[in-house]
Amino acid sequence: MDALNARFVRPGDLVFDVGSHVGDRIDSFLRLGCRVVAVEPQPAVLALLRALYARRREVAIEAVAIGAERGELELRLNPANPTVATGSPAFVASAAGAPGWQGQRWTARTKVPLTTLDALVAAHGRPAFVKIDVEGFEADALRGLSSPVPALSFEFTTIQRDVALAALRRCAALGPYRFDASLGEDHALVHRRWLDAGAIAEWLGALPAEANSGDVYAVLDPARLRP
Repeated sequence: MDALNARFVRPGDLVFDVGSHVGDRIDSFLRLGCRVVAVEPQPAVLALLRALYARRREVAIEAVAIGAERGELELRLNPANPTVATGSPAFVASAAGAPGWQGQRWTARTKVPLTTLDALVAAHGRPAFVKIDVEGFEADALRGLSSPVPALSFEFTTIQRDVALAALRRCAALGPYRFDASLGEDHALVHRRWLDAGAIAEWLGALPAEANSGDVYAVLDPARLRP
């Protein structure tokens, strides 16, 4: 994880970790010398994040969800698997009966504040990297960003390829991004070269369903990345 993240950030950089959950990415960015805005709306998970990071000056915790506009969001909770909390009813519907998602149940709901990436930029500054992992809400999160950042990643799932394609279109509208991807928790780029939006979309479309999930990485200037 550190080796991959180190390609996109340098010591002193600001990172937005959108969908922090229990903080494994936070720890990685801190080891790399970054400052982190940790974004997590789940009340139970927030208690843990605050216990771990509230005293760290390099970490700011935002108890909000991220979307296309400010307001309030109904968050669907999976008490047995908090990593898949979602603000997307379509995500829950897509998971129903899908291979690899058997037994997942979103049995609780809570209302949480909703804000935008633009609002986070206004409050904390422009990040060098934005990580987005919000279970089917990735395209909505990117719609709340009005100007490009140097690099970002967003999670994709094979049960909702349409969301990944919408996120790709939003990135392309923001700026001349190039793309690569990682599968699952491999923390390794698949293509080892930077593709245009059409090529990465074709790759996503051809993935077998059992690939399940991964992350698309987008960069404005691949030449500036560390090897």
